[in-house]
Amino acid sequence: MSRIKLNLRGLTISEKIAKAELIATRLTANASFPAPTPSLATLALAKDELANAYSEARSARLTAKEKTTIQNKKEEALDKLFNQLAAYVESIAGSSEQLILSAGMDTRAAAVAGTGTPGQPQALTPTTGEYDGQIDLSWDTVNGARSYVIQQSGDPVTATSWSYGGVSTKSSFTAAGLASGTRYWFRVAAINSNGQSGWSDPATKIAP
Repeated sequence: MSRIKLNLRGLTISEKIAKAELIATRLTANASFPAPTPSLATLALAKDELANAYSEARSARLTAKEKTTIQNKKEEALDKLFNQLAAYVESIAGSSEQLILSAGMDTRAAAVAGTGTPGQPQALTPTTGEYDGQIDLSWDTVNGARSYVIQQSGDPVTATSWSYGGVSTKSSFTAAGLASGTRYWFRVAAINSNGQSGWSDPATKIAP
């Protein structure tokens, strides 16, 4: 006996919407299925509600990214002023800790060279990116890390399926150019002057 295969876990939201439209078209006035349960009207309503929510979510992500860009620029402007003021205070205070502290600024601790590789990144989390074919990655910052290297793999993961995904100087990264509806796996390692950490626990996400 033939069984239905919906494969909903493997479909993107856009593909689910298209599938609902196709099924509704095929079942409309279909004499073999005179009384679909649930009704086609119910299916259409759920499909439209999902489409609206999907559109609003995409719009919200775009708005959030724009606002984050503005925030980052404002933060960079303030940081620049901080650095300029620090240079001014240093030019007058020299190495006097008392004068530097009197300006509301802290003094740097003596540098101590690290002797080990950084710790393994934790809490790697993939989320839906801003555009189709993008997955945003984030993880906990690793103390002493200068950069991070990202690897990705198709599904299923094997010992040889990992490939270079990119490098980031922050504890975040956007994997782009992915095939929508395809499951990907990711892992990340921290790097400092002494070498590379072990790989994080892998995390997986279906590309939108």
